[in-house]
Amino acid sequence: MDRTESIYGINPVLTLLKQSPSQVLQLYIQAGIHSRRIDEIAGLATKKDIPTEVVERVRLQALAGCDRHQGVFAITKPVETLSFDTLLDHLEKDYMAQQLPPLLVLDQVQDPHNLGACLRTADAVGIAAILIPERKSTPVTAVTRKVACGAAESIPVIPVKNLARSLQALKKLGYWLVGTDERGSMDYTELDWTIPVTLVMGNEGSGLRRLTRESCDYLVHIPMLGQVSSLNVSVATGVCLYEMLRQRRHK
Repeated sequence: MDRTESIYGINPVLTLLKQSPSQVLQLYIQAGIHSRRIDEIAGLATKKDIPTEVVERVRLQALAGCDRHQGVFAITKPVETLSFDTLLDHLEKDYMAQQLPPLLVLDQVQDPHNLGACLRTADAVGIAAILIPERKSTPVTAVTRKVACGAAESIPVIPVKNLARSLQALKKLGYWLVGTDERGSMDYTELDWTIPVTLVMGNEGSGLRRLTRESCDYLVHIPMLGQVSSLNVSVATGVCLYEMLRQRRHK
């Protein structure tokens, strides 16, 4: 059998069935669970002729590998990955006459929960794509898709071989690169977020790598008034992205 992936949780499964039902190969629903959204999932699967099996909780937990499945689990085709070159072509053709859409870069973020949380926030504020290095970054996993609550199906996560080179390509296209760093000279609220911006976030432990930091046009910091020196990467991402959204809505 060709390589497959999996997804669990009501929101991710329901979103996939609505947006890309052909991706779903097999659906499992826990016996004895009834709710409006579970019934909607079952109805969509029936409408699209997706094989569906009702199974006991123990088997569903074994399939998902955890107990946070919310009563649904699906085997899917692999997520189609957009290439960076295709993204650049898309941006050049569709957006050059308008303002470039905001992008997000996660530099070697390794926790799938953090990637999922960043995806969820990115979807909420209108991020067009997320770039990650191919090496030492978490891919989109079933855990990521569960945490993202459907956003992993709407925002492409694009692995790149050379992040520094990819960042330079974005700058040539017209983007300003904004990195977050506790040593950044500018408060994140002082930046003009209405410019064509790519937000660049570092990983959970060491933050931005040197070449990534040096590629940024601006380095901003988030004020920390307590004893800890930094926020979780997904929280810091949300803080910056919602400042971007606030400024753009009031422009």
